[in-house]
Amino acid sequence: MTMIRSSTVLPARRSDISFQTSDGLTLVGELALPVTGTPAATLLWCHPLPTAGGYMDSHVIRKAANRLPAMAGIAVLRFNFRGVSSPRGTSEGTFGDGEQEGLDLEAALRFLAESGLHSPWLVGWSFGTEVILKHAPDSAYPFSGAFLLSPPLHRTTESDLTRWVGRPEPVVALVPEHDDFLQPAEATRRFAAIPHAEVIPAAGAKHLFVGEKYTHLALSEIVAKVAPDVLPLPTEWPEGQSEA
Repeated sequence: MTMIRSSTVLPARRSDISFQTSDGLTLVGELALPVTGTPAATLLWCHPLPTAGGYMDSHVIRKAANRLPAMAGIAVLRFNFRGVSSPRGTSEGTFGDGEQEGLDLEAALRFLAESGLHSPWLVGWSFGTEVILKHAPDSAYPFSGAFLLSPPLHRTTESDLTRWVGRPEPVVALVPEHDDFLQPAEATRRFAAIPHAEVIPAAGAKHLFVGEKYTHLALSEIVAKVAPDVLPLPTEWPEGQSEA
């Protein structure tokens, strides 16, 4: 057995994908599926703030795609919001300050529905949580829940939050103890606008979840909501069965 580390890439069926938004832009991303079988769940990731370096390869998102199809049988779609570049390529358009990105989220949901991967969990990190909170209630496509990693609640208004009241989808916020923008006590107060929202403090963590300890924590908390039967996630993998 070898320890899972930052560069570990476990087996999956990975495809470069692209899809179009309703305003005519082509966005690029990747879909990672378990090697065999039907996925236990699907995650649709929305990445951190593009103007601060956020993209589809931001480390927790990349590690989710590199690990969870093999570890947990979970499908992972990650993509670049409009105007964002990564080694996969550049999505067309320009930064929309969290407004036009709602069209990007809807296009990704449509892509998954057309691929037979219905009702994904929406997983946002930082800026990505704002896109989900502001725009997911308008979607024409079903989703299973919203998992919010380090939500800053900068662009999200009180009225955005109250639109989730009475909806069936779980809303879960994993809030770092030492977050730069929103810490657990204030998050609990703000998310009280959604009575069924759950705030989970991430002890010792900071906004970026740097370090394998905190990456494992974040991925474990996500899987606990979307596919709890596969826990605990391993920290080792059979030697010779990974790419790194």
